[in-house]
Amino acid sequence: MIASTLSTHFNIKLPNPQQAFTPSSSMEAMSVKPRRKNSSFSAKFRHLHHYHHLWSSFFKPNSCSVRTVLSKVSGDGGMVDATPQEPAAVSDAEEINSSSSTLGDNYVALFVRMLGLDHDPLDREQAVMALWKYSLGGKKCIDAIMQFQGCVNLTVNLLSSESSATCEAAAGLLRSISSINLYRGLVAESGAIEEITGLLSRPSLTSEVKEQSMCALWNLSVDEKLRVKIANIDILPLLINCLDDNDIKVKEAAGGVLANLALSNCNHKIIVEAGVIPKLAKLLKIDVEGSKVIQKEARNALLELAKDPYYRILVIEEGLVPVPMVGADAYKSFRPQLYSWPTMPDGTEIEQTSKGPSRFGASELLLGLNVDKNVDIEEAKINAIVGRTQQQFLARIGAIELNDGKKSQAEFPTDQRLALLPWMDGVARLVLILGLDDEVALSRAAESIADSSINEHMRTSFKEAGAIKHLIQLLDHNSGAVRSAVTHALERLSVSSGDCEVLEAEGILHPLVSTLKHSENSESLMEKTLDILARILDPSKEMKSKFYDGPVNGSKKGLDASRRLDAFVGLTEDRPVSIMESRKELLDSAVITRLIEILKTSSSNLQRKAASILEFMTIIEPSMETIMTVDISSGLDAVFQQKVLKDMEADVEGQELDKYALELEEAGLAVSAASRLLTKLLESEQFCQKVDSDHFTKLLCKILKSDIPLHNKDWVAACLVKLSSFSGPNVDFENPVNMEVTLYETIPRLLEQIKLSLSPEAQEAAVVELNRIISEGVVDSTRAVASEGGIFPLVKLIEEGSERAVEAALSILYNLSMDSENHSAIIAAGAVPALRRIVLSQRSHWTRALRLLRNLPV
Repeated sequence: MIASTLSTHFNIKLPNPQQAFTPSSSMEAMSVKPRRKNSSFSAKFRHLHHYHHLWSSFFKPNSCSVRTVLSKVSGDGGMVDATPQEPAAVSDAEEINSSSSTLGDNYVALFVRMLGLDHDPLDREQAVMALWKYSLGGKKCIDAIMQFQGCVNLTVNLLSSESSATCEAAAGLLRSISSINLYRGLVAESGAIEEITGLLSRPSLTSEVKEQSMCALWNLSVDEKLRVKIANIDILPLLINCLDDNDIKVKEAAGGVLANLALSNCNHKIIVEAGVIPKLAKLLKIDVEGSKVIQKEARNALLELAKDPYYRILVIEEGLVPVPMVGADAYKSFRPQLYSWPTMPDGTEIEQTSKGPSRFGASELLLGLNVDKNVDIEEAKINAIVGRTQQQFLARIGAIELNDGKKSQAEFPTDQRLALLPWMDGVARLVLILGLDDEVALSRAAESIADSSINEHMRTSFKEAGAIKHLIQLLDHNSGAVRSAVTHALERLSVSSGDCEVLEAEGILHPLVSTLKHSENSESLMEKTLDILARILDPSKEMKSKFYDGPVNGSKKGLDASRRLDAFVGLTEDRPVSIMESRKELLDSAVITRLIEILKTSSSNLQRKAASILEFMTIIEPSMETIMTVDISSGLDAVFQQKVLKDMEADVEGQELDKYALELEEAGLAVSAASRLLTKLLESEQFCQKVDSDHFTKLLCKILKSDIPLHNKDWVAACLVKLSSFSGPNVDFENPVNMEVTLYETIPRLLEQIKLSLSPEAQEAAVVELNRIISEGVVDSTRAVASEGGIFPLVKLIEEGSERAVEAALSILYNLSMDSENHSAIIAAGAVPALRRIVLSQRSHWTRALRLLRNLPV
């Protein structure tokens, strides 16, 4: 977007050279009032007296200059440029001949000369005002001015003037010059951006000066190279403050600059950190007369920022929802139910209190526009009713997308246009689009729902608006793109435990099971399908609702949550028959076989999700019989022998370390989920009789020694302990399994707690437990402490810990000092000064400290 100058035409009636210039234009004019009247020139210009009337119009108080207009043109590369308006036609009698053109050029030279530093400030002011007026004549006039080198530098110098009139005229002239592509770089090189920044930093500045300065920056920001220079920490706060200015023209210019800066991705971070999103969002949420331009610029800026997924979240948090513009033709397939009693957006029936429908159908059409204050209804439901009513009304009369920014995005492809609507309207519009027939519209609406489901408020809004029912129906759509987008939206909505219940009640399990059985589906679609299934089957969501939906002291919500948990495991029969039938379909042997196939052949991410679903299935008693009929051990074996785990001793220098770390983390998550599943299965006697416990013990011991994250080893260690219980009741450290768990899980976990915990009590408990393990003589325990980098935190603990923690740390360090290989590390950790302070102060453990000092080579 650019504030471009409007070309004007000066009529000169020949052969009378003293006829004054008269600007003509069909656009709105803006008067410029000089601060002084009847100003005289210097003596050196007296010989120009016979041409005085030719230029007198520049200095008359009532002379007019043409107000600039805003225009935007997009080139092939997306560059925004100024396009001056065409001048009015000139009659033959008023055609300008070459002599008069030469005459005008001569006077331009004189006024440029008057800008010099050796002239009186009053003369310089009058000169820059005259050149500003002259520049409004269009590109030819600007070219005439730019023929003289140094003109721009002298104009920039005037921006530091104390006179508001001078600053306004100088900024206006720079605005005109920068509207031409050829001269923008020259204006920037002359220091205009820095001088305008200093000018805008003044505490008291007239609106006219702000407007011209902002518009000059608006023109300069068209150049992609100059945007980076403009987007700095000095000028951005000034631009953002101008968004609150009382003058609408100043606000429009500031919004235009920000919209142009947002076109460059490299500027997004600094713009967002400056706090621009809340300001621009506020402009879109209020409807003030005469604010069309600023709202358009704010919308353009926010849409550019919303292309980044992280900044899109910030935009949505400010109350705006990105909604795809699908075209008016797409809404022709909208078919409202005109003759049925309306229901709530989520499908809940509304009690009919009137004896019959209204004569003209107003009770059905306008339901929701008036909600009785005494009605006990949640705010989310009210918003859903009002939003649906408004959007359906607009769709019926064909008024959708008339004022949603369609013109401002005309240069973008149809499948990329977006509108930003307030929460209530945006949610209702997206749900409305889900009822259309256009495949592209359906896909884009589902993706927008997925992107907008960033928090519980938005997920609840979509649920109350009836989005879930539409989305589930679209899971059977013929288009693969639609099914993929819909699954993505449902996956984001399923994060809410409340939405999970609605999803299952609406019959989502059947289409998900159908998707799961088709192995040819993409990994992305399969991943989202498994996510939804895992969240629906996850029993922990019931416990979360029990503890988080309300008090747990016997309240109704707590009892309801317990009842729902009982129903999940089959203790009651309160669930609808359709849900129970869906659960039976999920427990089919074909589904379980497919999940085991995923364990064998898929990526670590899908393995983790499949293992979690199988774990949740083991809670339901009938499923264990089905699981026993398939070879689940082969699936677990495949997870425990992933390639990344086999290659843990290989040289990874040739690989990208970040990629290897990510693969290792994903493998750790999959192994942890498979370990939980195996631990659950070991509770079944039938499975214990079939499983090869020695084989899995060897695999898990090897994993315990691997480099997977420590927190993923918790369930590996628990599973190993469970497996070792089948070999006998021996639970001491002599048991090989227990020793492996101690060395590779327990000791690293205790050391991590000592290093990272902020609680002195937690550190004390960890070091005491670690001391107990070492004092009981576990083989290689001291070597494990040293190899895990435990010496430095132990030395730090003897300086800052409690008395009990100091005693345990001294005991551990003494055991470590028995190996001379650890001496250098103990000394490097600063143990010697700390031990000497303990001995000299004769604290309670000074004798232990003294013995440790004697062991060290100091």
